[in-house]
Amino acid sequence: MHDLKRIFSHLGPFRREFILSILFIIAETGFELVIPLIMADIIDVGVANRNIHYILIKGMQMGICAVLSLITGLFYAKFAAKAALGFGAFVREQEFARIQTYSFSNLDHFATSSLITRMTTDITVIQNAITGGIRPMVRGPVMLILGLFLAFLMNAKLSLVFLACIPVLGVILFFIVRKVAPLYGRLQICMDRVNAAIQENLTAIRAVKAFVREEYEEEFFEKANHSLADTSRTTFHFAVLNLPAFQATMYTAIVLILWFGGNFIRTGQMQVGQLTGFLSYVLQIVNSLMLISNVFLMLTRSLASARRINQVFDECPDLSDPKDPVTEISDGRIDFEHVYFKYKRDAQQYTLSDIDLHIRSGETVGIIGGTGSSKTTLVQLIPRLYDASGGRVLVGGSDVRSYSLCALRDAVGIVLQKNVLFSGTIRENLQWGNPDASDTEIWNACHTACADEFIRHFPDGLDTRLEQGGINLSGGQKQRLCIARTLLKHPKILIFDDSTSAVDTATEEKMRRRLSALSSMTKLVIAQRVTSVMHADKILILDDGHLHALGTHESLLASCPVYQEIYDSQMRGGTTNGNA
Repeated sequence: MHDLKRIFSHLGPFRREFILSILFIIAETGFELVIPLIMADIIDVGVANRNIHYILIKGMQMGICAVLSLITGLFYAKFAAKAALGFGAFVREQEFARIQTYSFSNLDHFATSSLITRMTTDITVIQNAITGGIRPMVRGPVMLILGLFLAFLMNAKLSLVFLACIPVLGVILFFIVRKVAPLYGRLQICMDRVNAAIQENLTAIRAVKAFVREEYEEEFFEKANHSLADTSRTTFHFAVLNLPAFQATMYTAIVLILWFGGNFIRTGQMQVGQLTGFLSYVLQIVNSLMLISNVFLMLTRSLASARRINQVFDECPDLSDPKDPVTEISDGRIDFEHVYFKYKRDAQQYTLSDIDLHIRSGETVGIIGGTGSSKTTLVQLIPRLYDASGGRVLVGGSDVRSYSLCALRDAVGIVLQKNVLFSGTIRENLQWGNPDASDTEIWNACHTACADEFIRHFPDGLDTRLEQGGINLSGGQKQRLCIARTLLKHPKILIFDDSTSAVDTATEEKMRRRLSALSSMTKLVIAQRVTSVMHADKILILDDGHLHALGTHESLLASCPVYQEIYDSQMRGGTTNGNA
């Protein structure tokens, strides 16, 4: 219950609506419970004495109670809806904001599909627990306590039947909840798997069709879907046992009450109206017990969802601002001082080992190496997407851990290896780099990135609409738009993570010349092609996470066998020990 208590602590702005909905339920229940008392008087006094005036007066009182019960019920519905929907939206916003604070290592702890399920299905379960749970959670105990109290006032002996039934019902509910509780957790995990299957298929739909793997994907989804269906069937198979078990117990109690009540009437210990009113309370008490049992089942499911939501809030971001962060980055100097890095603390080997590197502001540095040599990992330490496991990374002469994350990342522009564009216009995508950028600034950035060449051919120019992920653009066009977007940030450090791989060599050369005019900007170029880095001020060669060599194109070509091999394989078509 601690998890539920934490979740409901987010009611905050909607606490007033939540409390009012509870008060209106109590009032509604009170009016309903008065009706059987009035009905008993009508039968025992009005009907017995044939007093029409008395019957009309009591009938009007019953009508007033019914109308007041209806009005309070409507007010309950209004405030409960406000509380539930507002609470769900608020928790979803809080959860989304929490995810935005995660570092890459935090995100590695959750599958994307699982985070989506936690922000949608799990929060919906909690919302439903409020809209469908407040009423029975309050109404059930109130009806039970007041109903038992009024039933005891009518006939204490007959009320003892309920006291014998309550322990039986408690045992039944205990065993059902004990069985169902772990199944709800499994149900949400199965939902994660279904979402994962859908997400992967839609994201990679072109690859699926290119490899004619539709049947395989259908079988994969079918397994996940059947697993969800089987788990749901098992879960609700046990959950619905609640209804027949309770009904069997309570109808047995009603039969016993009718038996004993009939005997009491025969011996003159009870009147017909009293038994009629007593049976009304019996039905209300039965209903209240059913409501309470359903609340327990609902809370059991909500508890599984609340636990999953709290896991998102409990995940402590690995990266955060220092106590007194530095907010100004003086220049684009970059220093790696004997840096070591591994993705997991308990990993046996380092991904980067003893990197000692010094880059002056305004320099252009090429980074080259084989696949898996940790080129991308190296540059991700600069904007502090990850923290170094050992040593220090400095930007502008200060440790990156001393900066405000916002200020540091605003000063470092990264053009990612994987191009990320969003649905919207070209202008809207470019303004991610600078929301206040004018058309002149946008066109200048596009010119530097050689993106203006194809944008001008579109009838709508910058207002051309892009589909999700920019699927209506070629790979090279997407890369150039991403470069232009990053240039609009006016960063002090610009990192290209193999971001010109889909651009032809002529366009790449043109882009390189235009970028070289940005002399105040430090540029790091990760590439597989020698032509992309050969004009850099210095070239860094990484080999299995180690700094293998550092120098200019000419010096490396003269002294580094690894660079010679890369150069010869690309420029001359073959190599033998570094010689053509």
